[in-house]
Amino acid sequence: MSEPIRIAPIRIAMWSGPRNISTAMMRSFENRDDTSVSDEPFYAAYLAATGIDHPMREESLASQPQDWRVVTEALQGPAPDNAPVWCQKHMTHHMLPAFGLDWAKACRNAFLIRDPALVVASYVQKRPDVAVEDLGFERQWEIFEREADRLGHAPPVVESADVLANPRATLSALCKALDIPFSEKMLAWPAGKRASDGAWAPVWYASVEASTGFAAPRDAPRPDLPDALKPLAEFGRPFYERLSRYRLTAI
Repeated sequence: MSEPIRIAPIRIAMWSGPRNISTAMMRSFENRDDTSVSDEPFYAAYLAATGIDHPMREESLASQPQDWRVVTEALQGPAPDNAPVWCQKHMTHHMLPAFGLDWAKACRNAFLIRDPALVVASYVQKRPDVAVEDLGFERQWEIFEREADRLGHAPPVVESADVLANPRATLSALCKALDIPFSEKMLAWPAGKRASDGAWAPVWYASVEASTGFAAPRDAPRPDLPDALKPLAEFGRPFYERLSRYRLTAI
C-alpha cells in the first residue's frame, strides 16, 4: 500500500517582542479550522544558551529541545496534526545571533509591533529585572530587513493597536498579505488554557486565558515610565517607527 501524499504546510512565522498581543494572535489563528500553532519554539534554546533566569525556567527548559538546530529541523517538518497552515509564534529576542535563520525562508514571515513604552510598562509588571536585550526591538528590525531583502519588498507588519481597534479589517489585511483566506473564526475563541501553550503560560498568560476575543483598545495616554525605564523605550522607538512605516492598512 502506497504512503499517503503529504503536502507541505503553509508556514507562517509571526515575529513579535514580549508583552504584545502575540498570544492572542496565536489564539486567533489556532481557532481557524485549517491551522495549528507553535508557541515560542526557541524559548528553551534561548534560555539554555544565555543562562538567563526567567520565571519557570526549569519547566521551560524541560518542555522543549535546547539545541536550536533541533528546533529548526522540526520547523521544516510537518505541522502539528498535519494541519495545512502552521502559525509559529516567535519572540525576536530568542533568535540569538548564533541561531541560524535559513529555515525562515520556507515561511511567510509577518511582524507584530507595539509602542515600546507600552511594552516596557507591561513587561516590568511580570519581570522587573529587564534589559534592552530582553525586548527584541533591534532584533525585530534586523529580521525584518533580512526578509525584506530576500523578498525584494516589505513583508507584512501589523500594529497591535490596529488589531484591537478593528480586528476583522486588520486580520483580513494580514491574511491577504499572507495569501491565506480570512476566517471569521479568528475573531473569537473559547476561554481557557490550550495544550499548545508553552510551559511558561502560568506566569504570562492569565489575561489571554480569560479572553474570548481581542480586547477593545484602552483610551489612555502613553505611560509615563520611571526614569530608570525610559531609556529602554527610547532605544526601541526608532526601530518601532521604522517598522510602523510598513504597517498594513485595514481593508
